[in-house]
Amino acid sequence: MTDKQKLLVVGSVALDDIETPFGRRESSLGGSAVFFSWASSLFSPSSMVGVVGEDFPERYIRDLKERGIDTKSLKTAPGKTFHWEGKYEYDLNIAHTLKTELNVFENFKPELTEEQKESKYLFLANIDPELQLEVARKMNSPEIVAMDTMNFWIENKRKELIKTLEVVDYLMINDAEARQLGESSNLIKASNNIFKMGPEVIVVKQGEYGVTVFFADGRSRKIEVFSAPSVPLENVVDPTGAGDSFAGAFMGYIAAKGSTENSVLRQAVILGSVVASYTVEGFSIDRLKDIGIKDVKDRFKYLKKISHFEDI
Repeated sequence: MTDKQKLLVVGSVALDDIETPFGRRESSLGGSAVFFSWASSLFSPSSMVGVVGEDFPERYIRDLKERGIDTKSLKTAPGKTFHWEGKYEYDLNIAHTLKTELNVFENFKPELTEEQKESKYLFLANIDPELQLEVARKMNSPEIVAMDTMNFWIENKRKELIKTLEVVDYLMINDAEARQLGESSNLIKASNNIFKMGPEVIVVKQGEYGVTVFFADGRSRKIEVFSAPSVPLENVVDPTGAGDSFAGAFMGYIAAKGSTENSVLRQAVILGSVVASYTVEGFSIDRLKDIGIKDVKDRFKYLKKISHFEDI
């Protein structure tokens, strides 16, 4: 694994209890770092920084290692693993949180090895923005720093979040959160306001409706927009982890290509949508375990085909 290929993710590792109209799963492997790493591993080696409790099943760690994910910085602390319990109704775009138990994640302090500090690509999953900034400052000149966030941090730690955004290249955020952070009901105006905070690329995740990406030219700050649909699916079981899977495939492909050209970013967006579409077809990482790069390429071609239109 060369430094140029090295992709580092800092985030949560969880045990999830999830109920959807199509079934229920308890103590399933979850967390942003897990979905990200599993998806990114389709394209590029990745290293994970996180914490679990003494109750975390050894078989899950074995699964991650067998996938080729570097888990040396996945620490085990006294206590229980971060636990999330959620329920989805037939509108699978909305997760109803029934219980959140931070447990060992409450005192999570990311520790990076010297090798990890040399990583060229860093993804800061959805954690406290102060921790995100702390990790970013430990890095030795990464080529790309990307991050995710959520409404809780926008509402309760806006000042700290904006400070973190100053050192971030790519921001991944959902539609409602982009409008909230950018303080505008208009997504374009909201994105323009977010660009002033630091990021050069804003990836707006829109669930089953696709994704819209805003690119800002570093010199002219002229805004370019790219929009892509999601993959139409007949079998959707559990949307948990779809956004993190998108981010993992997106960053994994960029790390594999070693390029941030707009053409590569557009391909990365489509690949992110494709991998996320597999995630939602099963609970936890069940569906992701079944697929390989050929499956991804086949669905990539399908999405390209149904998105194509002729000139007039």
